[in-house]
Amino acid sequence: MRDFSYERPAGLQEAAAAVAGRTNAKFIAGGTNLIDLMKLGIERPAHLVDISRLPLADIVETPEGGLRIGAQVRNSDLAADMRVRQRYPVLSQALLSGASGQLRNKATTGGNLLQRTRCPYFYNPAMACNKRAPGSGCSALGGFERSLSILGTSSQCAAVHPSDMAVAMAALEARIETVNAEGTTRSLPISDVHRLPEETPHVETSLALGEMITAVTLPPPPAGRQLYRKVRDRASYAFALISVAAVVEADQGHITSARVAFGGVAPKPWRAQAAEAMLASARLDEVAYRAAADAELEGARRSEGTDFKHELLRRTLRLALIETTRAS
Repeated sequence: MRDFSYERPAGLQEAAAAVAGRTNAKFIAGGTNLIDLMKLGIERPAHLVDISRLPLADIVETPEGGLRIGAQVRNSDLAADMRVRQRYPVLSQALLSGASGQLRNKATTGGNLLQRTRCPYFYNPAMACNKRAPGSGCSALGGFERSLSILGTSSQCAAVHPSDMAVAMAALEARIETVNAEGTTRSLPISDVHRLPEETPHVETSLALGEMITAVTLPPPPAGRQLYRKVRDRASYAFALISVAAVVEADQGHITSARVAFGGVAPKPWRAQAAEAMLASARLDEVAYRAAADAELEGARRSEGTDFKHELLRRTLRLALIETTRAS
């Protein structure tokens, strides 16, 4: 590892200013992703700003009937919180499907949202990667593509966003709260946090330099049943090939409302707006489920290495819809 300086600010604005005011500074909390990247020489921060002891580790009720989750809440604590388990089971299921118990005990809510891709070419400094070294090219495209995206890609990058938690939060329409070096706060929908690669795949979020996530706010629980279904190469500690976060309400043989988000298929948590539109008022049958998946896959990237994901997405969505509408 390379030398770096370190500080532990006492306040939120002070922490944001410490990153905004230095060249190549990074926030660190649980460090479950950043430390690995530093060991590999992929991340080379000159200064680390430790925010792990800031007062951001509470889960509180909001006046509207939702929950406000501090950015330092550990993934294991969030998954185990009884309010989350009862009112937002899709979020608890997503968290428990990711990583190991040891990692969930360290990983934070804010860090989970901002973790970087697990693309094998990104993790290999010997390979060209536009995320790691802008303009160097993308070794993944035309390489071993099994783990790559099929939606939202560009000619510059097809890496997948790895977070399970963020996919569930996309379906729940969470909002992300931040603070900057001037003490200005803002709240933005999770759909606006992560960026698609387009021509600048190294710019992964819409957050400004030094802007720090302080909390995630969940609105009141949506109507319907919730489910997170994840398909992976092995049963534990593996990232999703396909995952589906579904919140579905059905009555008298028809879907009355549906929220769907996909993981494992895009460079950001993918809200399936085309599929949702097809599912609105649809009958509970196989034809409608496949039509919804086909609508989302229209224009999706095709390659020999990722073609299996198209059918896998159809089947995973089908199973999620069957389970969330059972006995409706």
